[in-house]
Amino acid sequence: MVSFIRTPDTVFDSLPGYSFVPHYMEINGGRLHYIEEGQGEIILCLHGEPSWSYLYRKFFPVLSKNYRVIAFDFFGFGKSDKPVSEDDCTYQFHFDALRAFVEKLDLRDITLVVQDWGGLIGLPFAASFPDRFKRLVIMNTGLPSGQGIRSLSELIKGFAFFMWRRASAGLMKKPVGVTIQMGCKTKLPPEVKDAYSAPFPDNTYKAAARKFPHLVPTRPSDEATPYMQKARKVLGEWNKPVQIIFSDGDPITGHLDKFFNKLIPSASKNPMIKIIGAGHFLQEDKGEEIAAHIEQFIIKNP
Repeated sequence: MVSFIRTPDTVFDSLPGYSFVPHYMEINGGRLHYIEEGQGEIILCLHGEPSWSYLYRKFFPVLSKNYRVIAFDFFGFGKSDKPVSEDDCTYQFHFDALRAFVEKLDLRDITLVVQDWGGLIGLPFAASFPDRFKRLVIMNTGLPSGQGIRSLSELIKGFAFFMWRRASAGLMKKPVGVTIQMGCKTKLPPEVKDAYSAPFPDNTYKAAARKFPHLVPTRPSDEATPYMQKARKVLGEWNKPVQIIFSDGDPITGHLDKFFNKLIPSASKNPMIKIIGAGHFLQEDKGEEIAAHIEQFIIKNP
């Protein structure tokens, strides 16, 4: 049984731009939080690390007018309960929580929006349950093969990745808002940085955030490798609408838009979109602009 701790609800009072009614469900003995606004076709937004559903707040005023927009917090983030032990924060744990969430709400004909770890979990999930999904929106994320380094290009990228993973351990000792600011092109107001830090009153709440960088598969034996391999195979035959939206200022995943465009047969039917003046957390930098692109994508692909 996973042991959880809960961030006091009071720390979320009066967060700028985040006045949504909270919703909760119990999964595996923990309380999982999500926000849901609007009616119509479902748009499900998945965040990465160390962000949370606050990252999608700018989407809701644009998209909830005509759609049912949902953004949930993975366990260990946002208003969801936080596992105490990093040992419990496995890939399977997060994958199963997403599955339970989708099944409990019986979400269907989903337009899935993913970024960062939202993609590393969400895309394999869509590949495992394709009948629940109608469209994919892929932003600043990857789908690592888990097959190790086999070329000079992979060696260079691998070195950059391991340097980032090593640096992330130090960043987790600082307020999360510092990390989010590093991944943005715009200067965030202090209250916005504080909002990103709010779920983590101290480092005991950061087990999942610390663990995520180490879940990125780099070897065939890594837990997530079979999920990534299956996702690559299924997406390699995917014929449902796909929109690729990457930013021009992401040093982590910025080069992977071409990978997805080449991998997914239906991706070329909708031209790739490059968001100018945005970093890794492009939803924070250009949220309203991206939401407008997503709405047009849905309209053009009924």
